[in-house]
Amino acid sequence: MIIIKAYGDPNIRATHKTTIEITKDDHLTERGDCILGIRADRGLKDIKNFLDSHKGKKLIVEFTVDDLSDRVTGYLDPRLSFLDERDIVIRKSSYICKRTLMINADKSAAEIDRSIVRKLREGKELIVRINSV
Repeated sequence: MIIIKAYGDPNIRATHKTTIEITKDDHLTERGDCILGIRADRGLKDIKNFLDSHKGKKLIVEFTVDDLSDRVTGYLDPRLSFLDERDIVIRKSSYICKRTLMINADKSAAEIDRSIVRKLREGKELIVRINSV
């Protein structure tokens, strides 16, 4: 399992209908409607070895803030490169780029528990747990 720490921001909207993103960036504009967390302590490239060893498997990503959690499942396509140093993107589609963690996810940012989103708007710490099935 991989654990990533990130933080919320008053500009967290989480309204995007096809993606979820966590970023190392330390700021967020209102255009970043797929972002759940900023100031992440890792990007995709930092967890590449773990991900490469689980390619082709189903992935579970759990988002936890305080005592609330929500999870997203998707697929680690063998074509994924995990080369982005700043961002981690979960996609409902099958689109692949260096920022993509997983494809064919069962949720987008718009479908994450709104209680979690409210807490993230307060700047709370976000714990992201990544594990394969």
